Amino acid sequence: MTKRSRAWLALLPILLTSCVQQGRPEPRSSAATDGEWPAYGRDAAEQRFSPLGQIGRQNVARLGLAWSYDMREGRGVEATPLMVDGVLYVTSAWSIVYALDAKTGRELWVHDPEVDRSVGAKTCCDAVNRGVAYADGKIFVAALDGRLIALDAKTGTALWSTPTIDDPAKPYVITGAPRVAKGLVLIGNSGADLGVRGYVGAYDVATGKRVWRFYTVPGDPAKGPDGAASDDIMREATRSWTGQWWREGGGGTVWDSITYDPELDRIYIGVGNGAPWNRQIRSPGGGDNWFLASIVALDRPTGRYVWHYQATPGDTWDATATQSMILATLAIGGTRRRVLMQAPKNGFFYVIDRDTGKLLSARNIVPMAKAADTPPGQPISWAYGVDIKTGRPLENPEARYENGATAYVHPVGMGAHSWQPMAFSPQTGFAYIPVQDFASRFKTDPAYRPRPYARASGVEGGGAIPQDAKIRASLPRSVQARLVAWDPVTQREAWRVPYDYAGNGGILATAGGLVFQSKADGEFAGYDAATGARLWGFDAQATAQGGPISYSIDGEQYVAIAVGNGGSSWLAGGMAVPQRKSLPTGRMLVFKLGGAVDYARIDATLDPVPEPPIVPATPARIASGAVTFGTYCAGCHGFGAISGHVTPDLRRSGMIQDAEAFRAVVQDGALLAAGMPKFGKEIPAQEVEAIRAFLASEARYERGRAPH
Repeated sequence: MTKRSRAWLALLPILLTSCVQQGRPEPRSSAATDGEWPAYGRDAAEQRFSPLGQIGRQNVARLGLAWSYDMREGRGVEATPLMVDGVLYVTSAWSIVYALDAKTGRELWVHDPEVDRSVGAKTCCDAVNRGVAYADGKIFVAALDGRLIALDAKTGTALWSTPTIDDPAKPYVITGAPRVAKGLVLIGNSGADLGVRGYVGAYDVATGKRVWRFYTVPGDPAKGPDGAASDDIMREATRSWTGQWWREGGGGTVWDSITYDPELDRIYIGVGNGAPWNRQIRSPGGGDNWFLASIVALDRPTGRYVWHYQATPGDTWDATATQSMILATLAIGGTRRRVLMQAPKNGFFYVIDRDTGKLLSARNIVPMAKAADTPPGQPISWAYGVDIKTGRPLENPEARYENGATAYVHPVGMGAHSWQPMAFSPQTGFAYIPVQDFASRFKTDPAYRPRPYARASGVEGGGAIPQDAKIRASLPRSVQARLVAWDPVTQREAWRVPYDYAGNGGILATAGGLVFQSKADGEFAGYDAATGARLWGFDAQATAQGGPISYSIDGEQYVAIAVGNGGSSWLAGGMAVPQRKSLPTGRMLVFKLGGAVDYARIDATLDPVPEPPIVPATPARIASGAVTFGTYCAGCHGFGAISGHVTPDLRRSGMIQDAEAFRAVVQDGALLAAGMPKFGKEIPAQEVEAIRAFLASEARYERGRAPH
């Protein structure tokens, strides 16, 4: 990683019809056997631990490619595959489901829910999908447009389809994987970054009929109860809010982690950020804003509230608590406790008693210090500890950027741990976490107003990087990334593997004493679970953002990943990841001992930046275009226009050569069918031209600078 790339990251202001083939044997129940991976985290505890040990420390070096399969789409792949009854189920972008023979990779069926590509304009972070759920011979997929769909696991035929979004005009989408809990299919949604109200719904496995809904944010108090499972607790939750938060929904979407506890018959949901992010705008009188950035326990049959723990009260930094939750029984203080573990964006690792919701321990997984102990000019941590008695964080007051102040704060934005799932090994007792430490600039935007297709942040910030090379080189360097083994009982790091890039994938732990992770540079690697020693690697030329899995067929163990660059790390944070071409489509890669299948590689070298157009503009006009670009465009095309090369790199695009063609795309929606928003009057023609001037300026800089 270059000095410029690390420096730039400190400025990251806001973070980005079935085809029926052959049948299969009649599926069994959804209970996990040693050789299968029938659920998102393998089983209800979501430990992502495989009990298979044929592949171990002593022979993992012999691991090779058994088969690969090219998907139909070239956008981001974030799925964790499932394997049930010899069939591997995986999704690609646009919620397309693939059923493959898990031993050979032969395609059995494909179901394309035919999502209207214009829905992509409502996404904050690509048209991705994190996977499917399985139960009772059915595969469940949540389509990007909000439909929950049940498919026949043998044929891919759609059995039922249920809309989960009441108002399609609002910027709701679904990117998460459903979960199944004792006859119910559970799913939340995304959209808080664009301004919606979060909730999770439970649907009947057999019919798709909604059984209950729990809202995570109070509605307009003047309208009274919603007729939802959350009604009773919302009377109390409303007291933690001020102002008119409901006008933009309030946020709190359940866009990723949902975990079922069969021992207590409870559901745990991880709740996201507020809308807007900035509490001074969302809830100007302060308040904790229940249930933002919280873990909430619900009664499975009814959806009624049981308890909650709020990791970041009054969140104002996009510090979501939607990250993976792992259930286990641990000896804490000499007593065996049923616990829930989570390492959310805010930088702390939490161990919570899941019977009562009581916080048992919390410790920072990235460096945290009091503001007074932070060197001048360096980002400050939002908090420096957690009071175990009260469960509340020990905040740095300066981090709240109140009264017009500017604050550089970490670990936020992409977080100390983003959505990429962690794992837990009962053998070592360690949790394995894909850690990354970002800092972002926060200052209240005094001119904030809701804008179509723009992040509901309430924070100032554009996509500009100063053109002066000395200024670029002198900016604070703040991003770090590593794989960490963490002891949840002692709350201490056991070992770490430092990485050059952020945006690394989810984790798999196995009984063979191994930990597998896909890295942002494209390598899929295996490590010793006890020491962190690297034992094996394979250059996949793309990242598996979701978690790897392991399964066995006919006595042979396999390790599988779904790769394909995309999502917020790649769309918005181009400088956080290697600058190279992506694979043309997503791929399913499956490995076994002695596997010797050749891997179809691509020339990953980027095309040179063509001669940029001359766009007459003053430095002030270019700066204005940079701010507008940062507000509307950077989430997909990269802050500073530094693309992750999933969507077009606009510095290299011929579109900026033609002012009228560029205006037609930005204002008139010429590419709406491809997911490019139509901004209409929201971006006036003169400001469209200012964006083009900014892009031409960035292209000129990129063309003239030394290579990475």
